[in-house]
Amino acid sequence: MFKLKYLAAGATALALSTTAVMAEKVLRIQSVLPNTADEVYMLEEFGRDVAALTNGSLTIEVLPAGAIVGPRDVLDAVDAGLVEGGFAWTHYWGGKHVAANLFGAPVAGAGVGLDNIAFLSWFQYGGGKELYDRLWDEMGVNVKGFLLQPVGPEALGWFPEPIESMDDFRQMRFRAPPGMVGAAYADIGVPAVAMGGGDILPALEKGTIDAAEWCCPKPDSVFGFQKVLKHYYLQGLHQVTVNADMYVNGDFYDSLSDQEKMAMEVAANASLSKSLSYRIFENGKALHDLTTNHGVILEDTPADYFTEYMAAAKNALQAAADENEFFAEVWQSQKDFADIAVPFWAGAQTSNAGLGRAHAATLK
Repeated sequence: MFKLKYLAAGATALALSTTAVMAEKVLRIQSVLPNTADEVYMLEEFGRDVAALTNGSLTIEVLPAGAIVGPRDVLDAVDAGLVEGGFAWTHYWGGKHVAANLFGAPVAGAGVGLDNIAFLSWFQYGGGKELYDRLWDEMGVNVKGFLLQPVGPEALGWFPEPIESMDDFRQMRFRAPPGMVGAAYADIGVPAVAMGGGDILPALEKGTIDAAEWCCPKPDSVFGFQKVLKHYYLQGLHQVTVNADMYVNGDFYDSLSDQEKMAMEVAANASLSKSLSYRIFENGKALHDLTTNHGVILEDTPADYFTEYMAAAKNALQAAADENEFFAEVWQSQKDFADIAVPFWAGAQTSNAGLGRAHAATLK
């Protein structure tokens, strides 16, 4: 951290001099992804909205993974002022504070059935944003956060052969996300292995792992999992919603005008909607390509997966709530929201989901 602080002094001086010359403020955001990723495409769209709303007084420059620091150091670099902004998924910082998991990837929909749209309802109107704003103080970082990109529901994953039950699943060495999500797999006897997205295909080819999940049809197909595995399961509980966000150094944020701050809020709210819309269509196109041109077979997830994984997820959530007061407060807020909203939302969506699956069946 001392090194980051030392380097930050020079970076801040350079940023201030550059700003003075250009007569505008430049928010550099280092992502944890390459600039070819869909998330970066949507982040750049957010930047275009901010520039338009501020008449160019605030512009955003996206830096690829590794441009200044490694992915694991992005939040520390923003905190120190080494770079003005960062972009990742909130649960990346679960090691700094366990409650980050409830904002980035609440396991099994927080155990109460929150999908990506219900999560946004909680976030925007159910008290979630106020808790999210507190997260950074709880974490002890000088950061202003903006939730930008909801993703999900994520696919259960890719398998070399059909799995008829959890007993079959337990025979597979499975790439799963780190943290609470992966721990729930381990609790139900699945040999879960955490690794980065770029390492998954080589591990499958070498036989280091047998099966894997990453995200959804579009990003999965970019990594090329369909070259090795052909059985694809869409229905999973591990990451029903996954949220990517942006972190702005607190001192930089405080230097913005009220109009520039409002522009970022408005653009962030627009990004939430745009990201959902973009993802549905892009994943739909990718799934069509996978099943039409690459021999991928869509399978239905075994029923016992849902009961076993949900039980493990609830145990993990309760254990974290027992140990951390802020986690307990956030989770209670999600549960209180779900008591009111989920009976309506889940009930209303059931018939539509059934109709959609009937339409999908006619395409086979």
